[in-house]
Amino acid sequence: MWEHERLVVRTGPRSGMTTMVALHSTEAGPAVGGCRMKAYERITDAVTDVLRLSKAMALKCAAAGIPHGGAKSVIVVDRPLTPGLRRQVLLDHADLIDEFGGAYRAGPDVGTGPDDMLVLSELTPYVYCLPEEHGGTGSSSGPTARGVLAALKAASRHVFGTDDLTGRKVVISGFGSVGELIAKALRGAEVIVSDVDESRRTDEFGWVHPDQAYRVKADVLVPAAVGGVLSPQVVEQLDVRLVVGPANNQLTDDSVAGLLEARGIVWVPDHVASAGGVIYTLAREDDGADHETALRRVDGIGVTAGKLLRARQREDSGMTVNAGSMGA
Repeated sequence: MWEHERLVVRTGPRSGMTTMVALHSTEAGPAVGGCRMKAYERITDAVTDVLRLSKAMALKCAAAGIPHGGAKSVIVVDRPLTPGLRRQVLLDHADLIDEFGGAYRAGPDVGTGPDDMLVLSELTPYVYCLPEEHGGTGSSSGPTARGVLAALKAASRHVFGTDDLTGRKVVISGFGSVGELIAKALRGAEVIVSDVDESRRTDEFGWVHPDQAYRVKADVLVPAAVGGVLSPQVVEQLDVRLVVGPANNQLTDDSVAGLLEARGIVWVPDHVASAGGVIYTLAREDDGADHETALRRVDGIGVTAGKLLRARQREDSGMTVNAGSMGA
């Protein structure tokens, strides 16, 4: 089912916590993917997540034309994280990453950031996005948001005939670092945001409870939180024309793509829309590109999204852009 090259799950000797790395493919080059740190109900849930995420990274690199394979890693949080315990489990994880000998190269993901990458770098060189003062590119939130906006503009031209979203209603589900940047960039649009963290509520934008975010009648939905949110039941409730967002693995399974299409909802695959962070980071840290050059590569996501949508229009076979077939 998964067709991965390698999966390693281990209990860290320092922390006693579970860490894992899933390597989907290295055929195109060393595999890259973020390090996710979060709680799961069961270890099997974490394994399923890391396998799905690593496959998505392979699709993301392929769609972006990046000469890398896909991988992902997970640190399973099973107790309150004190600063000391956080450092211990990061060092355990660094040992695991290093054992791959460069076949897997890690960056930040949900629950981790540049400071955590700095800890990993103490025991392995195969780490991206260290803080800028330590020679890395820091947070990838900005480039990720920029890439989503490029995809959103291309898709808006396709659906609405213009990339100007002034007066359109946009619902952003997930008001974290990327979701907030997207919201702030959509000046002129009616932006409604949602997040499980009530403390992020702001008067700057409309607010809706997370349970209601997928029921709001709007023009655009931007999934910007965790994946696995677009299920058959949720799609049945959607009242939007366009779905574009940075959340990885938005569909509960591939069949949901067909349900979106049947309802006339255009969906830009997440492995296309969310690639800005990895494109920017690899351009800067692997290729030595300057900031502006790297951002121009990120903007190319709009070109890719436009090509996918136009190709879908021309197709009369069973393949669909929603299934991500063109992106792979």
